[in-house]
Amino acid sequence: MAIRAFSRSKIPIFPAKILQYLIKPSVNEYRKFQFPVLEVGLNKPLFGLKHYHDGRPRGPLWRGKKLIGKEALFVISGLKRFKDDEEKLRKFIKSHVLRLLKMDMIAVLTELERQEEVALAVEVFRVIQKQDWYKPDVYLYKDLIVALAKCKKMDDAMQLWESMKREELFPDYQTYTEVIRGFLRFGSPADAMNIYEDMKKSPDPPEELPFRILLKGLLPHPLLRNRVKQDFEEIFPDRNVYDPPEEIFGVH
Repeated sequence: MAIRAFSRSKIPIFPAKILQYLIKPSVNEYRKFQFPVLEVGLNKPLFGLKHYHDGRPRGPLWRGKKLIGKEALFVISGLKRFKDDEEKLRKFIKSHVLRLLKMDMIAVLTELERQEEVALAVEVFRVIQKQDWYKPDVYLYKDLIVALAKCKKMDDAMQLWESMKREELFPDYQTYTEVIRGFLRFGSPADAMNIYEDMKKSPDPPEELPFRILLKGLLPHPLLRNRVKQDFEEIFPDRNVYDPPEEIFGVH
């Protein structure tokens, strides 16, 4: 009945388009309630924070690993897994380390030094020396000797030291510094002085740091320290040497 009454009424029926126009808000009203659009560029931070993260770890660990291939990483993991089993370690070196390319093998050596797996690093270095492409390189020796000295593996460090000399390579002052520091930490001032005497024969210009390390490390050994102090004052006449009170070390 209601439909019939509406159809018989004289009220005009508006077309659909007119009704939509009446119901739909104006553009100006719509803009009032429109949420602001945030424009974020590829390199622009959002609210002070970077809007991206690719999931990779940050820091020096990743910078060291991202240049190492998957096969090299597998070899590093295997060497560490078998380092306490001599037989399995030899088999793994033969089956995997020897198959590595030159750059991968050097990358394995560098990463083992960084992780302070110095015993394994020495094993890999021995393998590198047997390769056809190997040429005596002072930097390979230097990095490994410094790593051994920092880990107080002075016997292994001196074996490499002698091997380096046989290949007619000579250490720089950084290598001298770390080996001297290593012997002082190891409690061998006499060996530190032997390296010092060798350092004085170096053709490179002298540097201050190894002298100061000796002057500090030899405080409990005044006779050895006086020798170094005299040389230091002759080579660096404009520099001062701090002498702490003797009673601190029980020297009278």
